[in-house]
Order: sequence, then C-alpha cells, then structure tokens
Amino acid sequence: MAMAGEAGELVEFFQWLTPEQSAHVTRDPSSGENVRHELADVLAYLLRLADVPEIDLMAALDEKMTLNAAKYPVELAKGTALKYDQLGQEDQ
Repeated sequence: MAMAGEAGELVEFFQWLTPEQSAHVTRDPSSGENVRHELADVLAYLLRLADVPEIDLMAALDEKMTLNAAKYPVELAKGTALKYDQLGQEDQ
C-alpha cells in the first residue's frame, strides 16, 4: 500500500503535463529533484516487496519481457494500443 501511495505522489508530477513536458520535467532543478526522490521511494518499496518472497526482479523482468514479445510481436503491435488478442484483426 505504501508503494501505491508513493506511485501516486510520483504521478502527480506528470498528471497534467503533455508528453513533451513530461520528457523534460527534470530540466527544472527543483522538479527534477522531486521526481528523482519519488522514483527512489517507489523503487525502495518495490525492492522490499520483492525481497520478502525472495523474487529476483531482474529475472522476473526478463521472463515477462520474453512473454510480452511473444504476445505482442513488433510487426503487429508497433504503433497500436490493441490488446494481444486483437492484433492482426484490424482489417477483418
């Protein structure tokens, strides 16, 4: 629950920004520091959450990326927000 709260605090920095503004939020030293600190808070809670059940986050990420690559092949998924079960059906 604490991680969700910290993630909410992080989202507040980006909530009303355009993608362009979001990409450059750290150009302002004060905003950049705040975003870095909130990201660190989220990461700290995530690491602790994974540590309790002894989950190797890098291995879990690698496994998930492999699964995603199979579900969302680049040639079908690039440039679309469709779910995996809808890919390739746009013309049908």
